[in-house]
Amino acid sequence: MAQPALVVEAGDPFMNSEIVVEMVKQLRALDTYDTYEGWSEEKIIDPLVMTKERKREIPIIGDPDEITLARVKAYYNSIASLIEKKGGLMAVPVINITHEGFGRALVLVGKLIVVDKVLRDVHRFGFPSLEDLAAKTDATIEKALGLITTYREVAEA
Repeated sequence: MAQPALVVEAGDPFMNSEIVVEMVKQLRALDTYDTYEGWSEEKIIDPLVMTKERKREIPIIGDPDEITLARVKAYYNSIASLIEKKGGLMAVPVINITHEGFGRALVLVGKLIVVDKVLRDVHRFGFPSLEDLAAKTDATIEKALGLITTYREVAEA
């Protein structure tokens, strides 16, 4: 069986974005069976790029597999890690996903919820491009840092 072509190309400028670098770290950390051993960073992050063609190949209704769930967890772990790095306070992701692919992802800093995302159709989790991944994540992190600044006493509780 032929390997599908990678969407992420070597030299993509967004491979150096904070979220992509952190995602690769998180995905490697979750890889307890060394599946990613010897893989390029582009190959590791490639499944997160959900082009229109790739989305068409995935059924509209479906249950997420363990690999997809691990990617979702790695994404929110990465967001929490970057918030912690930039905000100076410990950030903790809390993720609850049903077997049908619905749920919620929260990132808590102290007693403050800084990220609250409803998850739907997790089996189709991904972003149209690495640029979109970086832009959406940066916006999420900036909003979270704003909440930490505004409600510092709750974040430190």
